[in-house]
Formats: sequence, structure tokens, C-alpha cells
Amino acid sequence: MSNEYQLDTKEFHSLKTASYKVFEVIAKRLNVQTAYVTKRGETAMTVLSSYNKEEEIIPEGYSVEYGGTYCRLIISNKESSLTTTNLMKDELTRELEVSSQLQVKGFLGVSLTDLNGHVFGTLCVMDKEEKEFTEEDIDFLKSIAGVLSHMIELDQTQYNMALLNVPIIPITKGVSILTIQGIIDEHRAEKILDNVLTYGTENDIEYFIIDLSGLVIRGNNFPQVFVKLVQSLQLMGIETIITGITPEIAQREVENIALTNLKTKTASNLEAALSYIGFSLVESP
Repeated sequence: MSNEYQLDTKEFHSLKTASYKVFEVIAKRLNVQTAYVTKRGETAMTVLSSYNKEEEIIPEGYSVEYGGTYCRLIISNKESSLTTTNLMKDELTRELEVSSQLQVKGFLGVSLTDLNGHVFGTLCVMDKEEKEFTEEDIDFLKSIAGVLSHMIELDQTQYNMALLNVPIIPITKGVSILTIQGIIDEHRAEKILDNVLTYGTENDIEYFIIDLSGLVIRGNNFPQVFVKLVQSLQLMGIETIITGITPEIAQREVENIALTNLKTKTASNLEAALSYIGFSLVESP
């Protein structure tokens, strides 16, 4: 796995969810006002998720040039941690611009890595008051960081799988098939929409066949991404043909009418869809 972490912050859903759940535990255990997770980018550290008990000290999305951050000091420290009773008096941190901006004192931060040991960012706590953190406190925060490392791995794996889970098959010039397998969650829906529309533009697609035979519907809601996808492709001048509508989908959509309201061609199978376009499947002798 790469240690560059070029994914957008919104991709780390599992890490953010897990951190939200442990922030209150951390704040209570260490008696601090704020806890947050940062992600290291190419030139800056960005707050991925944060908890502020009362006054908002660190908002999500807060970004600071890497060279001027506490995170740099944490990551470069051989102990992979940094603690001080007062950031504005400590000789390592008092000259940093971020110290005068935040006006906080007590601070403890540890490195946050993936399971391969590659640095992802940091897990930090801070408070307006002076705080004396013990070795036990440092070990506690490092143990939480260890748990979050598994979430980083999970998000990275899900991201890589999502890239593979938008299977577009080119048939001939101007004609491609999108085959859907499994459940479509919000994350995957966004990936499908982005990838298909980009692919359609970059490859001068005239017809997109969308095969739903492997789609698994969770609950009673037909994935609205396909409605958006068809409408978007039509606006781009790309004709869509939907195949593989199962009896289950058909029965549900008679009432929900998400598909029936779309002005698009439907076909019983791939052969019928290709025949509509003007192609035929011929078996090899």
C-alpha cells in the first residue's frame, strides 16, 4: 500500500466514524477540551475529524502547511509523540504561527499509521488550560491510534475495491456496457456516477448498456444513482439501454416508478440490447 494517501478526506468514512465514537472517551479519560485526527497531504496537514467539548478550537477541514504544524514534530520524533503543558511557552512550539492562532496550552499528540507502519497523520488532544500528561496517558492515546490504524486499512481496501467495482466493458467503438454486481451504497454510487460519465466523455460513447442482472437491492429503495446516471448520460447525448431487470426489480418499480418514468430503452438481455443498436452476437464455429 502506498504511503502517499492521495485519497480525498471524504474517502475515509470508516476512520472518521470510528474516531467520532472514541473522541468522547478520549476527552473524558484525559480531561481535555478537544480531540482530533489529521491526515498528512503533500504539503499540509488537514483535520479529518474533530471533537470540541465546548468551544470549537479545531474545526474539521482546518489545514496548516506541514512545516508549521505540531504534527511534523510528532512524526519526526523517534517516540512518535509530542506532549507539552503549554504550547505557547514550550521552546519547540511557541514560535509556530499555529500556536498564536489557536491560543491553547495543554497538548498531546501521537503518530497515526496504517498497519504497514506508513504514516497517515496524527491523533491529538489539546486544552485551553495547562495539562501534565503522563506516560500512561501517552500509551493510552497510542493504543487508540492502533485501533484507528485498522480503520485506515479498511478504508484503503474499500477504496481499491470501489475502483474495481465499476466494471465498464467496451464492446466496439462508441458502445460500452456497465455491469452492476451487489449492493450499491452511497460511496459506490458516487464512484459509479463519476467514472461512467468521465468514461463516456473520454471515449466518445454513443450507447451505454447498463446491465442490472447482478444488482442487489437493500430494503425497498431502488438505487437513485441509476436514475441520475441515465438522465446525465442523456444530457450528454449518450443513449442508454437497461438490461437485466429481474422480476424482483420489476415488481417493486411498478409501484415506485423510478425506472418507468425514465425515457430510456429497456431490453430483456444483452443480445436484445445489441440487436437494437445494430449488432448481433455470432457463435464461433
